[in-house]
Amino acid sequence: MPERRLLVPALAGLIAVAGCSMIPSYERPAAPVPATYPDATAPAAAPASPPAAEIEWQRFFADPRLKRLIDLSLANNRDLRVAVLNIEQARALYDVRRADQWPSVGIGGTAARAATSNGSIGPLYTVGAAVSGYELDLFGRVRSLSEAALNQYLATAEARKAVQISLVGSVATTYLILLADDEQIDVTRQTLTTREESTRLTKLRFDNGAASELDYRQSESLLEGARAALAVTLRQRALDENALALLVGQALPSDLPTPLPLDEGQVAIDVPAGLPSELLIRRPDIRAAEQQLIAANANIGAARAAFFPRISLTANFGTASTELSGLFKSGSWAFTGTAQLLQPIFDAGRNRANLEFAEASRAIAVAQYEKAIQTAFREVADALAGRATFGEQVRALAAQTNALAITYRLADMRYRAGASSYLDALDAQRQLFLSQQALVQSRAAQMQNVVTLYRALGGGWTEPPVATATP
Repeated sequence: MPERRLLVPALAGLIAVAGCSMIPSYERPAAPVPATYPDATAPAAAPASPPAAEIEWQRFFADPRLKRLIDLSLANNRDLRVAVLNIEQARALYDVRRADQWPSVGIGGTAARAATSNGSIGPLYTVGAAVSGYELDLFGRVRSLSEAALNQYLATAEARKAVQISLVGSVATTYLILLADDEQIDVTRQTLTTREESTRLTKLRFDNGAASELDYRQSESLLEGARAALAVTLRQRALDENALALLVGQALPSDLPTPLPLDEGQVAIDVPAGLPSELLIRRPDIRAAEQQLIAANANIGAARAAFFPRISLTANFGTASTELSGLFKSGSWAFTGTAQLLQPIFDAGRNRANLEFAEASRAIAVAQYEKAIQTAFREVADALAGRATFGEQVRALAAQTNALAITYRLADMRYRAGASSYLDALDAQRQLFLSQQALVQSRAAQMQNVVTLYRALGGGWTEPPVATATP
């Protein structure tokens, strides 16, 4: 009776804590960034525009050639395939952890030698259903591991979205570089044609004694410089095309649509910046970091539960007989059940070390989450700074290029009329070429900045809604 009086309160205590969770209460860390982005002088998009993360990339990009390339990359890029397979792997692990909450039942048989009632030793055969080592999750250890696996799975799903955002942005950026290469090639070829004509005329004047050999050699030097620049640009274009093919996952098709001109600025639309707080709910990499943090928090619950008793059940239900032929005869049914309780007393500090490891992992996850927010804030702020200044830079370079084109034309006319030295014409021609190159690069950088802002704000992973057929 005394043992019974002690057993009842103990069982009542176990029942009371059954279903409890040792997972610490989760609180999202405060965002370690200002409430607003740095001031930018460039006009923002219309207030009625949806957030960038809700603008599908099919709607953001206007260039049909670029859209086709992004479609191909989403179907063939190997990094994206790995990200999708990582989701399947994480989901399978979650299914494994979730299955641990249920008993495993199987069919088994044993053959043993056992003592009979008259003292003799003989064989004993059993066949039936068996439940082996099922843990009663009184303190939530198994549930904590299952919740951690679930959040790992959710983090992997968000990471896949982040990979797609990066892929879409990389394809667009590399494509813009390729467009700039094509324009650089056109500018260089035009310059080469001009310098070939200039060198031909200078050689003719030199042969007739109207120009010095210095003028001819200087013109020849500029001509060979243009040829070298063309070779460099052609080589760079080949390298950039190879980079784009790697992102797309296949050789670039020959039937791609005609691209939009880079100088018209219509490759992509502008997007609103919003507030830093929107990044927390719209950028997949930040959401993935938070899911990792929640998973680390759940692992603390599993580590805490390891300090408490662990109860496992083993049961067999079937038939038993001392003869094989009697296993399925009437009256041979049997049931055995075993409950095992293990209370950690001495484990050389293993449980304490596991708890400290889990707590350190959570602290690391907090720091990684905060860094993800800070990185996103900086990316958006940098893109906004570019949006505020690239327009004026492109306008100024366009005006400078136009002025240098007029300067070169006047200098060439003065030289042919004998009113000035050939050095003035050569210098104007050299400056015009450099300005034309800078203008092409700045236009490409301006469009790349638009893509960067779109990507930094979490755009690029949403897909347009599937249209449903109307009866």
